[in-house]
Amino acid sequence: MERDYSISVFLDTRRELKSHKYPVKLRVFTPYPRTQKLYQTDFEFTESEFKSVWETLKPRNEVKDKRTEIQSLINKAEETAKGLESFTFEEFERLLFQKSGEPENVFYQYDAIIKQYKANNQIGTASSYDLSQKAIKNFLTDTTGKEPEILRFREITSQWLQRFETYMTGKGKTQTTVGIYLRTLRAIFNTAIAAGIIKMNQYPFGKRKYEIPQPNAVKKALNRNQLKQLFETQPRTPEQAKAKDFFFFLFNTAGMNIKDLAGLKFENLQGDRIVYVREKTKRTTKTNQTPVIVYLNDYSLNFISKYGNPEKAAKNYIFDIYHIGMSEAEQFRKSQNFTRVINLAVKKLANENGLPGEISTYWSRHSFATNAIRSGASLEQVSEALNHKNSATTKGYFAGFESDAKRELTANLMNF
Repeated sequence: MERDYSISVFLDTRRELKSHKYPVKLRVFTPYPRTQKLYQTDFEFTESEFKSVWETLKPRNEVKDKRTEIQSLINKAEETAKGLESFTFEEFERLLFQKSGEPENVFYQYDAIIKQYKANNQIGTASSYDLSQKAIKNFLTDTTGKEPEILRFREITSQWLQRFETYMTGKGKTQTTVGIYLRTLRAIFNTAIAAGIIKMNQYPFGKRKYEIPQPNAVKKALNRNQLKQLFETQPRTPEQAKAKDFFFFLFNTAGMNIKDLAGLKFENLQGDRIVYVREKTKRTTKTNQTPVIVYLNDYSLNFISKYGNPEKAAKNYIFDIYHIGMSEAEQFRKSQNFTRVINLAVKKLANENGLPGEISTYWSRHSFATNAIRSGASLEQVSEALNHKNSATTKGYFAGFESDAKRELTANLMNF
């Protein structure tokens, strides 16, 4: 198979060093696309030295060692490139410049994947991996009395994972949080196995090993009476009033989340409907992205009139959360902060009115799904509205039927 790269060294005479010599650079070239990258090496020579070491066919004995060292560098670069399924500079650089022993260091793998997700503007995912790594480092610091720099894959056994779980729950973390942290660690193990860094027999997860906690999901839905009660409450502060308005807008738009709401532009507003692609879908599905279509009722239209940007240019954001020119990292922080402010206010409003104190904007999504099904919508209809790929996911949102509905069902069984 024809190589899609070439590797060589040359003396870079464009700029003389303080030693009055020139640096030797490793040159990597790809024809498709036509790209050249230069990498610094530890070698420096005068022009005549470089000729005697590298460019001559028969180097003198006193320079043969230098020639061998340069050749070893090229060989390492060649082997690195050859081992790639398809050549990319990013992966080539990662593998070429990693220090001996680094691939077996779990923290090295965490840092690499966090860097990768940040480069892809997947700030939320990068944050999840960062929090997982910090939790592991805190665990090791507290249990060993020393902040760790290296954690080998072989050190993480099923017993080690159980001790980590016990430590985290002892610190007041929920099983759900522990599961989130350990699923990222499991993903790092899977990546290391696929890359040939570790063997499958080092995998500590699974049946008869360590199983990540998967507590039964708490149904985060308000029933019809609770929704009515929340809607009729009189907020005591402007923050509570705004939080209540946003909660019910999310509820009325099929449980839209804050990140999607923040990213809405006037081009997404098409008459009496909003058409958009979920941010989550943009990341996970590159082809055949199915847009979400939400039809707006009177409440939603009035909400947009109240909170919408008066400048209605197509590329303008509808709501004053994001601004044009914001980076992905800035958008992530902004949506996180906005969600936090809304949730604090709606929780306080709920507590003051005898409603579940753990309520949040996420409850609007579960509440939509549950009340739509209880009102007669099919599971398939609700699944489509939520943009789920299968109805099994939607079932997880459904808080079940209320006692009166179950009682009525049983009472009517004999009505043949």
